[in-house]
Amino acid sequence: MTKFLLAVHVLAAIVAIGPVTVAASMLPAAARRAQAAGPDASSIATVRLLHRICRVYAVIALAVPVFGFATASSLGVLGDTWLIVSIVLTAVAAGVLALLVLPRQDALLTQLDEGSPPVERGATARLAMLTGIFNLLWAAVTVLMIVRPGSTTGA
Repeated sequence: MTKFLLAVHVLAAIVAIGPVTVAASMLPAAARRAQAAGPDASSIATVRLLHRICRVYAVIALAVPVFGFATASSLGVLGDTWLIVSIVLTAVAAGVLALLVLPRQDALLTQLDEGSPPVERGATARLAMLTGIFNLLWAAVTVLMIVRPGSTTGA
């Protein structure tokens, strides 16, 4: 059962978090291109699609910690420091996404849809920075999951 839970946990992370990191990273540049293109519906549609990917897959990504806790419980590592650090980093990453990245994407899309005021370059730069922080947090969690300090697997 542990192998099944671990497989579902890893697959959920790849399938759900991967698209969010890619789409969120692409959105600031797509928004700048859409602003430069003017009232071009196709460029705004790209930004809208990237934002939708972020929102939908963020919800699907809730399966990652659910299966992660189940896996950790079956492995008996719930109290291990590396796992606690991973849980905290995951919570911070989720907070950055839900409280900072997605709302700023919403605001940016609203500005593009309305056509005024022009999207401030600093707004897309700040969104790109927050997205980078989100991505770095997930990279740190991934490394902790692979290295697992104190692991008996010899890795």
